[in-house]
Amino acid sequence: MARKPRLHVTGGLYHVILRGNARQEVFITVGDRRFFYDLLAEGVVRFGYRVHAFCLMTNHLHLALQVGNVELSAAMQNLSFRYTRYLNTRRKQVGHVFQGRFKAFLVDQDRYGLALVRYLHLNPVRAKMVKTPGAYAWSSYRAYLGEEDLPWLTMDWVLGQFDDRVGPARQRFAAFVEAGARDGHSETFYGGQADDRVVGEEDFLKKVLPRHDAKLKPPSLKQIVAYVCDGYGLTEGALKAQGRGRQTAQARALAAWLAVRFRSCTLAEVAEHFSRSPSTLSHLVANLEKLSHTSGETAETLRKHLYAIMQA
Repeated sequence: MARKPRLHVTGGLYHVILRGNARQEVFITVGDRRFFYDLLAEGVVRFGYRVHAFCLMTNHLHLALQVGNVELSAAMQNLSFRYTRYLNTRRKQVGHVFQGRFKAFLVDQDRYGLALVRYLHLNPVRAKMVKTPGAYAWSSYRAYLGEEDLPWLTMDWVLGQFDDRVGPARQRFAAFVEAGARDGHSETFYGGQADDRVVGEEDFLKKVLPRHDAKLKPPSLKQIVAYVCDGYGLTEGALKAQGRGRQTAQARALAAWLAVRFRSCTLAEVAEHFSRSPSTLSHLVANLEKLSHTSGETAETLRKHLYAIMQA
């Protein structure tokens, strides 16, 4: 039977699994794991994904990863290729490090997102490697508790589900994870009966599969401008005008960011459309992208825009 094509949903959360070839160990030294961290950090910038949680075991790894406009396959192929090259060079060997294709399951974030994050953090406990998730050094759990600094890890969405204040959110998150410590292996996070590529119920399937199967093209610049104008209550003429009002500047920045993110057109074409210099718009887009990595509120707002315009 032919494999089903991978699902790509912009803004979608995925449970990603990479296993060592023939169950070989893929992480042995601290340096191995730190190098993998560096690859993840680089991928956040290069491919636009967000890492919500991870757990590096000995012969496999799990990621809770939210993609942007770039397909997951491109990011994972780059990740596995570069880590394979690193490990083969260090071990003075050749051949595959990872077993076949990576596994990826599209997850209904609203319904199963938090449970997935908990499940990943409890992997070492289920494997009887440690008694508590906090005793394991190579997952994102300790970063969530503020005991480790991983700037490339996105924690705002998860912690925001527990409290607006960081301290109480961390405490309630820890209690949530520990409450699942006695749970065993669950097939829930490895695809459903209706579609083995998806962790979700029928309502979620009905929402995401038509979008994927229709192979939607990226929105055009015209569609992006219309969407932004509607959201800001502006006319297209106002965006093209020479005024420097804060609202219109923000709207132009968002339009340019969306156009670049979806690869709908070049930044030069956006600049020409708005009668602005490419350098001006480039500066606005760079600032917005930087802010998305430092502000959870901005990151969530941009994620909602990505969802909304694809569903428009």
